[in-house]
Amino acid sequence: MLMASMPVAVIMQRRIVEHRWASSVSWSVAGVVACPPELSGVQALQWSDNQESFLHPGLQLELHRDEDDGYFENWAAPQPRIFVMWQMKEERAVPVTVSVSYGEGTRMLDSGDCADGVAMPPDIHAWLTAYLQAHYQPKPRGRRGHG
Repeated sequence: MLMASMPVAVIMQRRIVEHRWASSVSWSVAGVVACPPELSGVQALQWSDNQESFLHPGLQLELHRDEDDGYFENWAAPQPRIFVMWQMKEERAVPVTVSVSYGEGTRMLDSGDCADGVAMPPDIHAWLTAYLQAHYQPKPRGRRGHG
């Protein structure tokens, strides 16, 4: 069940990597930011000879009750992450889905699809904190049998 959502934008970065005999292109997620829901269309942020950055708005960071343990595990980590799965479309990297669940992030990274984990900004961390305070109930620890 969907419990909360936040509109976000993903910053995708394209770098030209120079090798001794050839050049290649490398894409990665540079960050995720909260953004107004009305923001639309890919926007160029930075352009240089060997690097470009693009803002991709229109994604939703969704919190579902069945992932609460994964949200808590990520939230409590020394460096909480936002996980982004992306695909190549017409020679451009396009983000497809975002998550703050450690479990979903692990599945993305293990899937063989293109995925990255980036630092969670403080405003998104605060939003996740408020959600966990309102909804998260740790599972009771099982008793070990004596006898």
